[in-house]
Formats: sequence, structure tokens, C-alpha cells
Amino acid sequence: MVGGFKNINLKIKEKARKIKLVLTDSDGVLTDTGVYYSERGEEMKRFSIRDGMGVERLRNLAGVETGIVTGELSGSVKKRAEKLLIHEVHQGVKDKKAVLNEIVKRKKIKLENVAFIGDDTNDLDVLTMAGLSACPSDAVIQIKQIVDYITDSKGGYGAFRDFAELIIASIEESK
Repeated sequence: MVGGFKNINLKIKEKARKIKLVLTDSDGVLTDTGVYYSERGEEMKRFSIRDGMGVERLRNLAGVETGIVTGELSGSVKKRAEKLLIHEVHQGVKDKKAVLNEIVKRKKIKLENVAFIGDDTNDLDVLTMAGLSACPSDAVIQIKQIVDYITDSKGGYGAFRDFAELIIASIEESK
């Protein structure tokens, strides 16, 4: 089986097979939680190429769309989303729960069809609402205690890819 997910419990695989949309937080999932500033005040963030491949593989192998829901406003997140052809991008979000409800309603899908990966307490509400939830291995303890799946990788170092591969493997296994 792809990605070594043989030992994932059946309940998680069943949830993963229903996923049509994977939403992610940005800082702490797609990035390593660091923010880099130049002497001119330019902000830079580090993204993993592997996570980008996870977005592409979800789209091409499983027909699963991806989106970003983040509390931050960042030009680098916008650029990264454009490069990855992610159209569902919500920045500066203070109420992630409301955004998730709006997306589900607009796309005419159910919460069970949405997966979310987040790393900190501002993701708690959406993680408990989503049909499948995950966090990077370096997420805060409050998040680790409530998610369905904890990735092997840290945020910014392939955590999104780990989650994507779990979903892809579960969908492929059901075919």
C-alpha cells in the first residue's frame, strides 16, 4: 500500500475516503512557524516543495480540491497558493468556523467531506467540525489530543504531504 499506511485504523481510512476538500492552516502547517524579516521589514516564509506535491497529487490522483484558511495576511501565502493552483484561499480569518460553514454551503458538500489540518488553538473549532482532522507532529498539545491523525512530519517539513498521502492511499485502496 502507498505511503506505509497499512497500520492506520479502519475508522480513519473510512473518513478519508469521503474527503472532497482538504483545508489547511498556513503558519505551522505549510510553514515551519518561523517568520523571517529582512532589514527592510520584508516578511518571508519557508514552504515545503513536498507539501506542494501533496496538493498536486490530491488534485490529480484523487480528485480532491485543497484550500487555505489562515488568520494571517501574507503576500507569500497568496503567491504560494497561486503557484499551486489553489483557488480556495481565505486570509485574515478570525472566525474559521464561519468560513468553513460558508465553504461547505457554497460547494454543496457536507462537513464529512472536508478534511482540515491545523496546528494551534485557533484551529480547534474547525478541526472538531471537519470530517477528518490532522495536525503536524509539532502541533500544540491541545490539538494533538483532539485530531484523528498526527503526521510524522513537522509543520513546513512535509506535514501536509503526509496527510495528503493518507487520503490518497485510502481512496486508492477503496477502488
